[in-house]
Amino acid sequence: MNIRKSDDMGDVLAYEADVLGMVKEYLSFGEFDETVKLFERECKSKGKPPPKISEKLVKDSQTTPIQVCFRFQKNLLKSFENGDATVFFELWIEHIPSDIRDGDPDAQKLEMYLQIHFATFPLKHSFGRPVTVAENSMARFRRYLETKGGAICNTAEFLRFCALPFVPNPVAHPSFKDLFQDSWIPDVRRKLEEFLSAKLNVSSTPRLLTLYVSLKKIHQLRQLLAEAERRAASYMRKFNKAQADYHNLISITAELVESLEATVSGKMISPEYLQSVFVRLFSNQMRQSSTQSIDFTRPGTGYFSMSPYENDDGYVSRHSLAVRRLKDVPLLPSLDYEKLKKDLMNGSDRLKALLLQALRWRLTRSLQGEQRDTVLEAFISNDLLDSRRSGQKSVLHLMKSTSEIVRQYVARLINAFASLPEGRTYLSQIPPLLKILEGALETEGKDSVARENVLGALQKLSLRRAQQSAMIEDGLISWLVDELQNSDCLSDYTLEYSTALLMNLCFRSQGKSKCAANAKHILSTLSDLLAHENHEIRPYVNRALYSILGVPAIRDEAREMGLEEILRCYSKDKNTEFSQQIEFIIKQINSKEICEDKPGSDDEDEDDDEEDVMEADIDKDEVLHPQDGELSGESLLTTEYLGIMTNNVKSKRRSATQRSQNFDEPLQRPLTPGSRRSRYVT
Repeated sequence: MNIRKSDDMGDVLAYEADVLGMVKEYLSFGEFDETVKLFERECKSKGKPPPKISEKLVKDSQTTPIQVCFRFQKNLLKSFENGDATVFFELWIEHIPSDIRDGDPDAQKLEMYLQIHFATFPLKHSFGRPVTVAENSMARFRRYLETKGGAICNTAEFLRFCALPFVPNPVAHPSFKDLFQDSWIPDVRRKLEEFLSAKLNVSSTPRLLTLYVSLKKIHQLRQLLAEAERRAASYMRKFNKAQADYHNLISITAELVESLEATVSGKMISPEYLQSVFVRLFSNQMRQSSTQSIDFTRPGTGYFSMSPYENDDGYVSRHSLAVRRLKDVPLLPSLDYEKLKKDLMNGSDRLKALLLQALRWRLTRSLQGEQRDTVLEAFISNDLLDSRRSGQKSVLHLMKSTSEIVRQYVARLINAFASLPEGRTYLSQIPPLLKILEGALETEGKDSVARENVLGALQKLSLRRAQQSAMIEDGLISWLVDELQNSDCLSDYTLEYSTALLMNLCFRSQGKSKCAANAKHILSTLSDLLAHENHEIRPYVNRALYSILGVPAIRDEAREMGLEEILRCYSKDKNTEFSQQIEFIIKQINSKEICEDKPGSDDEDEDDDEEDVMEADIDKDEVLHPQDGELSGESLLTTEYLGIMTNNVKSKRRSATQRSQNFDEPLQRPLTPGSRRSRYVT
């Protein structure tokens, strides 16, 4: 222990002189002459080594660059603080090389922020100033946008500022409220100082300042790296899904070719087989009702079998590519659900988590169709979540467990239930469910997987009108709008499902009334979301805007805040579908009609008609892994909880009619991100 302490003291003494020298170097750079003298005297009185400036900086300080750089920075920052745009940009042009000003992306972004700063400065310090000063500042900014700033203004980061010179009262406009907050000027000054430190001669900068800037950059790079890794994982999941769809398509193609060969040779093909191929091919893209228009009972032939196609060139046979037919898919063993629920309530936290994981996997990893339907029916018929327990703690109350992993795995399981129509029917019959999930939104961490899955479950439940009404009554719209204000801090999953949930709630008259009570806040938040880098949320934002703008009071607020001018900036987007939706929203702003729910649309018993929307994200980032010799997943269920075979599949209820989508106007019925991705090609 004493040796370690001695080593630490040696390290301190070894670097102390260097650290003191860095402090003196910085004070000298800032021309704190009196402070330097006092600092040297105090170091001497305390027996510290005399602080020395590095030889490199001393050498540079005998020449003009360090003095010129300091005077330039000092005068530049002074004109920045005084709002003197003329002096500032004269210094800027004189000392910043043209190749940096015109060719460096960071310099161009910074210049845009500086132009915005000087344009709004007179509005922040209007006392004692003529009105013409503010008008001249805005006129200068408009000229900048029409000339040099035109290109960068069209980027997502600065697109909303195109409307700044044309808004009558920017101070009161919600889209520009951040420009008039106390933090705006210090933030722009920080960007300016970091730019100057990075672009000016490094040898002329004190080591202490260089060290600070380097640490800041390292922190930013770590954040960018973490974000890049997260996005890479997301893209990999999408790639795996596309690859699985590709292999499924290849296998179905192989079977269809064999079917054609069979018909040529006179072999029989059953209508049931054609039905199974059709379901496998279109189950994720079309409603079941669409299959009713195809007659599979036309005179045909029976089920056929063919030998594998082989040749001497070693090509893979079409038959080997084909997946097992639906009639060959086995049903999973039945389980002892009473024992399962007992251990879920009374077992250790680790056992609870392992069981919740295994039950979820049984649902998410089962094959879509009869196998998954059987699993879900067994869960529901055995009341896995104990929905019938009145006044007693049930499996659902594990959402309030002290174990973070247990809470997360309950949320994942509920999200899996909510991904299926019959699962949503089951969940909607549990009275305390919504309150428990809404409470979890408040208690779980912003970046937690549990919170993501709770939000996903709520969004899917919002496909049902009764749950929509309850969520609106509970004030979920206000919570969502506040959450989406800090959209840059949200994961892609949270962002997409939050906007999709808000959209579904905004389709209701009750939801529109809630929005009208705080129209400016909601319109500002939604318009800001259009500039977000995640373009997956645009359809939900557009449809939410289109829906609530059917209310006259919200339209009046939109006109007052200049929403049309802001939207015009987005109408030039290269995505024609997005531009068309923006035009519809602008048309809605100028409409004089009162949009109401259609007759009969308030029928609370109306079911959603979404299909299986099970997404891979439900199983992402597993934190629970079995230890050596520990059972998990299906092996845990079939070893410890095997029950009597009672599998019984009920025919799934389908919508009797096919809802049609008018692609000439924004969608006006609830949906969930999982189903939209499978239906629309972007």
